[in-house]
Amino acid sequence: MHNADHERGGPSRRAFVSLGAGAFVMALMPRFIRSGPELFRRTVPVMGTIADIGVVHRDAGAAEAAIDAAITALRHTESTMTWFRADSDVGRANDGAARDAVAVSPAVAGVVAQSLRWADATGGSFDPAIGRLVRAWGVDHRTSPPARDFIQRFVGRRLYREIEVGRSSGNDVLRFHDPDVALDLGGIAKGQGVDRAVSALRDRGIRNAIINVGGDLFAMGSSADGDAWRIGIRSPSDPAKITSSFEVRDRAVATSGDYEQGFVYMGRRYHHIIDPRTAEPRIVEAHSITVAADLCITADAAATALFGSTDVNVRAAMNRIAPDAVIVDAG
Repeated sequence: MHNADHERGGPSRRAFVSLGAGAFVMALMPRFIRSGPELFRRTVPVMGTIADIGVVHRDAGAAEAAIDAAITALRHTESTMTWFRADSDVGRANDGAARDAVAVSPAVAGVVAQSLRWADATGGSFDPAIGRLVRAWGVDHRTSPPARDFIQRFVGRRLYREIEVGRSSGNDVLRFHDPDVALDLGGIAKGQGVDRAVSALRDRGIRNAIINVGGDLFAMGSSADGDAWRIGIRSPSDPAKITSSFEVRDRAVATSGDYEQGFVYMGRRYHHIIDPRTAEPRIVEAHSITVAADLCITADAAATALFGSTDVNVRAAMNRIAPDAVIVDAG
């Protein structure tokens, strides 16, 4: 499993310490029984969730400086790729790219281009262009579905085909060829942010660390006890329970699930992960899926594309464009 050994059941809740928001918890050794490097941790709100960063080091000053750099990297991703800020690259594109080319940073252009590759390969199961639809569903504050005629307007549109990533006057630019397009990089940007944070740690000589941003995680090297990092996956039905665990080293893991945001209407639960082909939240049997990959951006996109999908073509697409990615858990 590419350095990820997986176990079903078994570990008790007491063996793990919560690490940030989302699907994962992490086993930690108590500091007082260790000698040598220690785990220095910090928790911060970022990218609409909670980031937990742990660095294994002998020097507190070096560890804290590295954590500062990782947080800066995460906040840079948030400031450029969020669609909730009008002054972000994505916010400016959503405001003006349907009228004229909008200049964006190379990082944003790269993430959009990668998201379009996922969209094309999965036949639209992953679609970064449905921001208007996602916002309309707004399951964090709705108690009933949007109007039926609005939903029907987006069914099977494959709006990602109307996004153009190009160059103009020496800049990377985005153009939208349909006024219904609105970028939402929520299924891939957190992964890119985690990868940038990992690079920031490595640039400062850190080799052993773990970063978890609301269920997008990268484990670098070894934990403080010298072994691989041991990660537990929370139960979708009871976050206090752990359904399975695995060990991971120098690898990313991401989970998509329907149990954190949603509402119930006329007996059906509506969650926040929208199927672009139906313009509604996917009806699912498994309530979460966890994917491991070499990069967190890959694991993030793959988990988003695969969640709730029974289409064998989507899994074939993952195998084709991300052969390093594997499904770790589905529950």
